[in-house]
Amino acid sequence: MINMKLQELRRQILHIITGTIILFGFYYDLLSSLSIFLILISGIILSFIVKYQRLVFISDFLELFQRQEEQDSVPAKGAIFFFLGVLLATKIFTKDIALASIAILTFGDSISHIFGKEFGRVKNFLNNNSKKALEGSIFGAVCAFFGAVIFVRPFEAFLASFIAMFAELAEMKLAEEIIDDNLLIPLVAGTVITLLRKFFVGF
Repeated sequence: MINMKLQELRRQILHIITGTIILFGFYYDLLSSLSIFLILISGIILSFIVKYQRLVFISDFLELFQRQEEQDSVPAKGAIFFFLGVLLATKIFTKDIALASIAILTFGDSISHIFGKEFGRVKNFLNNNSKKALEGSIFGAVCAFFGAVIFVRPFEAFLASFIAMFAELAEMKLAEEIIDDNLLIPLVAGTVITLLRKFFVGF
């Protein structure tokens, strides 16, 4: 149990570090949608190889961070969806909205998992089958807000953060499969801000 908790903590810390690097790189135009796409394609190829052939360093690295179900199904699945979510955000939304969406994914998703597992007591009322705790999503949304407000207006950051994190809490499905958080969160966050700007210009 301790090893699993340590592995999950390492995973979420890596999530924050990776997201922060992407935010910095995209903000200063050091990264582009093309570079994110190339990283994504490389990750998919490596995932396919590692599933059938152990690679020195790469396999060891993955074992430190990925969950057991990923090792058994799609190696680095979380990372693949993370970069896919980032790529879609950069292609669909304007730069400031994309940055806010990535910030919400980077800080909200990770903090909600860490805080929820350690301090979560209130059952997920949006999905009875979920193990996620309400406290984790609320605290994650607060942290996501402070990340997003750097790039967009406070009201936009607030609504996008809380709606995206509660969408994660609900564990929305597509064709009976739960949509990965790394894909769901930036798309929901970016859509919320886009709609706010379209229909509520005065805010």
